[in-house]
Amino acid sequence: MTLRFQQILADGVAECSYLLGDDDAHVCAVVDPRPDVDIYLECARRFGLAITHVFETHIHADFMSGARELVARLGGQAKLCVSAEGGAEYGFDHEPVRDGDEFTFGGMRMQARFTPGHTPEHLSYMLYDGDKKTPWGVLSGDAFFVDSVGRPDLLGDDQTEELTEKLFHTVRDVFMALPDDVIIYPCHGAGSACGPDIGDRMSSTIGYERRFNDYARIESLDAFKQAMQDDAPPVPTHYPRLKKVNAEGPKVLHNLPRVPPQSVDAFSAAAESGAQVLDVRDMMAFGAGHVKGAINIGAQPELSVWAGWLLDPDRPIWLVLGEDGDLPEVLKLLWRTGFADFGGYLAGGMSAWREAGRPFAQIPQMSVHELNQTTDVTPLDVRKTDEWDGGHVPGARHAFLGELRERMEHLDRSAPYATYCASGFRASIAASLLAANGFQNIRNVPGSWKAWTSAGYPEETPKNS
Repeated sequence: MTLRFQQILADGVAECSYLLGDDDAHVCAVVDPRPDVDIYLECARRFGLAITHVFETHIHADFMSGARELVARLGGQAKLCVSAEGGAEYGFDHEPVRDGDEFTFGGMRMQARFTPGHTPEHLSYMLYDGDKKTPWGVLSGDAFFVDSVGRPDLLGDDQTEELTEKLFHTVRDVFMALPDDVIIYPCHGAGSACGPDIGDRMSSTIGYERRFNDYARIESLDAFKQAMQDDAPPVPTHYPRLKKVNAEGPKVLHNLPRVPPQSVDAFSAAAESGAQVLDVRDMMAFGAGHVKGAINIGAQPELSVWAGWLLDPDRPIWLVLGEDGDLPEVLKLLWRTGFADFGGYLAGGMSAWREAGRPFAQIPQMSVHELNQTTDVTPLDVRKTDEWDGGHVPGARHAFLGELRERMEHLDRSAPYATYCASGFRASIAASLLAANGFQNIRNVPGSWKAWTSAGYPEETPKNS
């Protein structure tokens, strides 16, 4: 037997899915797939395996499940297996899985363990070689992470206390009861908001986490509750929406979302009528010239998360690309947080727009050196609170990007602002969002905080401000 075990990372949403099986039986399973499922089909084909089962550890909130999409692409032959624990209800056909259920793929065995806390129905999967009694690994879903644990507050205040208690017992009674050499394979890595301060490594061991995971070391329920409350990151706006979508069952598209090319005339008419325009070019290109009212989220993996935070899921998206050939990768990133409705993309991009003589808007780029030399512009820091607390530009105002729409009413639309973040990526999103909402005097700071500190300019913290 040759065990096949593949961890597959979806950058941006920092989501880890898994393909596992063995060569002798030529069968495998996929756990927690993302919606752009070609990667699993290609992986199984490369190993000579048939995907017979698709599992979900829980109802996801941070990305759109690809379980139904994958089963459909397999001709409906694979079983879609989801938790029957915790009162979970689903709007699609499935195979129910309960605590203790086992599944065999050649010489590899999976056993479901009920691990509630992050969600009421959460299952983890213990991994065994054949009939051995001790697992060699565990697919921990969102119950347990490297250096962290799942957050229990995503279903609202009325369920947080109960879920926190269940999570505490899951950590203590399930994960910390495992042998030290069991390998932990979580559903998320660093960058996900499904747990506080998730570590950078893609896997760990029970022994390492027993020694160094601050949350796993807490022995008091009250102390655990306090840590969960104190350390929880902001809840992205798309989480409640995707939780509902994934419980009901995402629409099966059988491929990437369809996006028609649009002429300059058609695109211009849509923009003038208030269409939701997303420009995924680099911040410098966007600043030099863009369709008025467009939001700039660069075509990097983080596009998934910030589109989820800031775009309206009920309105079609009209895309401006760097190159028309970028479309498939951009669609994958947007689909991962549930965006599948598109008005079209601007054929030929901004080159076609300019050549047609269409007007374009601009956002000036301000270097950190210029920012340091002026008092006429207010620096606007759009990083997270912990980043702000760690040091910021003297005299800056703070408005976390994810909450910027709500914070706009507290900002002066006629005042000059220079947006900055860690590197400029989020700052350009913020600048475009402000400009689209009537702010007249906006600048973006490329390089942002990294450039500011590299230049040796003064820093301000809550302690010295």
